[in-house]
Order: sequence, then structure tokens, then C-alpha cells
Amino acid sequence: MILVFGSLNMDFILQVEHLPEPGETVLTPEHATAPGGKGANQAVAAARAGGDVAMAGCVGPDDYGRELTAIMTGEGIDMSRVATATRPTALAVVTVDREGANQIVVSSGANREARQACVEDDVLGAATTLLLQREVPVDECAALARRARNAGVRVILNAAPAGSVECDALDFLIVNEVEAQAVARESGLKGLAPVDLAHHLARHDGVTTVVTLGERGAIAVGPGETWRIGSLAIRPVDTVGAGDAFCGTLAAALDMDMPLPRALRRASVAGALACLEPGAMPALPRSEAVDARLEELAPAVAV
Repeated sequence: MILVFGSLNMDFILQVEHLPEPGETVLTPEHATAPGGKGANQAVAAARAGGDVAMAGCVGPDDYGRELTAIMTGEGIDMSRVATATRPTALAVVTVDREGANQIVVSSGANREARQACVEDDVLGAATTLLLQREVPVDECAALARRARNAGVRVILNAAPAGSVECDALDFLIVNEVEAQAVARESGLKGLAPVDLAHHLARHDGVTTVVTLGERGAIAVGPGETWRIGSLAIRPVDTVGAGDAFCGTLAAALDMDMPLPRALRRASVAGALACLEPGAMPALPRSEAVDARLEELAPAVAV
């Protein structure tokens, strides 16, 4: 089982010709709403990849919270560990330009009330993979990671938004290049390049670090192994869901005991396919779509 402890948002998506500069007003004729939040997105990505998924977190006592719960239940996700908070459901404003680049502002709302105590001890064991991000209280994530690691759970952290990381509670760390620089800075390793950071964490902490590189694919560095995977050649429509597709698909593949090189290949294809439609959760690909494009991407290579 994949247990995701993380955020649940309702996204407001604005398509614009260009992203606004500070102080600039940019007009757009319409907007769309879609379910989102890194936690919810990664849970749906893992479920669409074939995983058995449970979600833990908080929504507000409002229509957005009820809608999110219904949508994710419809994806086959166990929502019994999602509490109703006193704050409103979190909202995100996602602005996307014609090249697919984005800016995102999140009002955290109910996500600030997420507590790791909602995860009972009896679901933490060797048969569980825990997937975490940093859009809910970081100390709650850290406490759950320590509980899980002590119980033999595989623990994966996507350090987004970026910040300090407690590596002794992790098996896998997933970061993009910007997040890797922030992790290095917070860890007293300022100036260390992303790949060098990955080697450092593998050597000193035993953590397998996956650095996503956008259109250049990703590199994974673990104790005694380094793998490089490319990316599908696509013309992106909206890149906002790519990282979540990658993380959820990777977690699902690892939870199925897939070797890391195969898991990276599936995750990279999923991340690319998520860029072909607007929005985050609506664009997350299903396993059949990944299967259909998998042969277009060369297998991961040892480096």
C-alpha cells in the first residue's frame, strides 16, 4: 500500500500569454478550477499508475473539501484518514504561460491542520510505502517519517517546497534542480551541485536521491548505484503536474517491488505525459497511457 500524507487543494488555473512581472497586471479571458495539492496529486498519480493508495491530511468544512474527497474516492483512493479541519480547504492560484511555464501561490488553509496522528500504527509496516511532501506542517511530516522508518516502511520525500531534510528517516529523496540547491543550502552544503549533493547524501546518509532535470530526464544516486534516464520529446502545454506525476508513479512502481531503473523509466514517461494537458490532477496519466509510450524512451543506464 502507498500512504500519502500531504496537501489537498482546489486549484484555480489561469492561462496567460506571459507570466506577470512584479507590479504588472496580466489579463486572461477565463479561468478553470481543478483538484490539486501536491499530496492529492501524487496520490492520484500513484493510483492511476496501478497502486493501492490511501490519503491522509485535511480538507475544510466546505464545498471544495467535499468535492476533493468525492473526486479522490472516485479514483479508488482510501480517504478515511482525511480529517475535516476548522480552516477552509486550501486554494492554489496557478498561472501558466503559452510555453507551459508556471507561477503558483497557495493559501494553505486546512493543510496547516494536518497531523501525523491520523495515521495509525498498524498501517505502518514493511508492506507500506510512505510518500511525503512539504505542503503540510514539516514537523508533522518529520515525525511520521521517523515512525514509519522505525516500523520498516519505505519512506519517500519529495522536498517541495524546498527546505531542510532529515535524511536519517528517508529511503528516497526526490528534488528538482532548484530544490536540490535549497536542500544543499539548508544542510550546510551551499554551492554543491545537485548531482554532487545526491552523491553526498548516498555516501553519508544512505539515501537514494532522485534529481529531476526537466526535459533532460532525471538522475538517481543511491548507495552503490547511479542511474540516468532521459525524457520523452514533447511540446509541453502545462508543466505544473509533471513533478507530481513523476513522484506518484515512481512510488507506485517501487511499492510493486519494481527495480529502480524500471521505476525511473515509468516515472519519466508519466512526468512527460502530464505536460500535454492543462492542470495538474486532470493531466496525470493512467498506466495504459504510460505503457503505450514506454518504448519511445530508452531504458535507464548505469553511470
